[in-house]
Amino acid sequence: MAKTEGDEVCHGVGDRSEEESADEMTIFKKIIDKEIPADIVYEDDQCLAFRDVNPQAPVHVLVIPKREIRSLADVVETDRELLGHLLVVASRIAAKLHLHDGYRTVINCGAHGGQTVHHLHIHLLGGRNLDWPPG
Repeated sequence: MAKTEGDEVCHGVGDRSEEESADEMTIFKKIIDKEIPADIVYEDDQCLAFRDVNPQAPVHVLVIPKREIRSLADVVETDRELLGHLLVVASRIAAKLHLHDGYRTVINCGAHGGQTVHHLHIHLLGGRNLDWPPG
């Protein structure tokens, strides 16, 4: 689905806080660039997956694209293949981590969606029964 006129209303979602400049590197970019350590569980030329430092389940992995995309609200038609790749990788990681009884994937978008790092990422959660609704 290509962006059309009027789509710009989504771009106000998750605007940078006053202290976060447009040039500031996100913590995820620093992890991609190996400037800060992470418990990496998967890496290829398109993405990186690592354990969340503040896990919300026994298994909590973040799958991120290496290409910087601010949020789900900012994806464009040409991101289709990358987005599919991220989901395939999440599925492979779930199998590798023996989440045979099930797992949840979550993409938070914007402030009201709970997004705190302005770099698209998929949460892979499992290892326990995950209640619904989540929030």
